Amino acid sequence: MLTKKEQRLRRSRQTRIRIASQGVARLTVNRTNLHIYASVISGDGGRVLATASTAEAEVRTALGGSGKGGNVAAAQMIGKRLAEKAKAAGIDKVAFDRSGFAYHGRVKAVAEAAREAGLQF
Repeated sequence: MLTKKEQRLRRSRQTRIRIASQGVARLTVNRTNLHIYASVISGDGGRVLATASTAEAEVRTALGGSGKGGNVAAAQMIGKRLAEKAKAAGIDKVAFDRSGFAYHGRVKAVAEAAREAGLQF
């Protein structure tokens, strides 16, 4: 019997293999109950090119300092912030890696905000 986390990681494995074969940068998302984290990772060497999360001091103050990083509004802010950082690093095309999480709620909000801010995937 697989645990909930093992099931999610099993789902994510196939996506990572498919994205690696494309050779493009990937936008990966991880969520916890309190925070959401997003990174753009290069397709060739696996280097982190840009990152954004609700755990950052600037984001926490923008959210009101109460640490409410576990909602859709915070996820939209992270998507927009990550897209701006990626564009500054010279990346405009990425593959979306949802890390086995359902494309719903906060994960979907990060993706749509990044698209609106100019990332293509």
